[in-house]
Amino acid sequence: MITGHCNCGAVQFEITASPTNIYYCHCSICRRYTGANGIPVVVVKNADFAWIKGADLVTTWQNPDADWQAHFCPRCGSSLPGPNDPERMFVPVGALVSGTDDMQIAHHIFTGSKADWDDICDAGQQHDGHIGS
Repeated sequence: MITGHCNCGAVQFEITASPTNIYYCHCSICRRYTGANGIPVVVVKNADFAWIKGADLVTTWQNPDADWQAHFCPRCGSSLPGPNDPERMFVPVGALVSGTDDMQIAHHIFTGSKADWDDICDAGQQHDGHIGS
């Protein structure tokens, strides 16, 4: 089982699947959201994800200019999981506190808009946009 939580512990969750592929988004929206070069996430089926505590606290911000939402803890500001599509959740890898030993970056997405200073130095496959675009 994989577990995760926000910095203050008010929101906690678990994943019963064992994802191994990390998807690292380098788009400008994710860069501004994290204050870093992007955000690494795993994607899991809804059936394999459960909120343990604080689901009612999860706050969402919808970007008015893009199909993009931020999900975060209103108390500490930590990035939190959210819907990837109707069947799956995305989970920020930085929020995971156990079960990450077998995970590795498999894909870098939106590398066509990555920051000039962002040097990708691993074996993850690079995509200018979405995978398959």
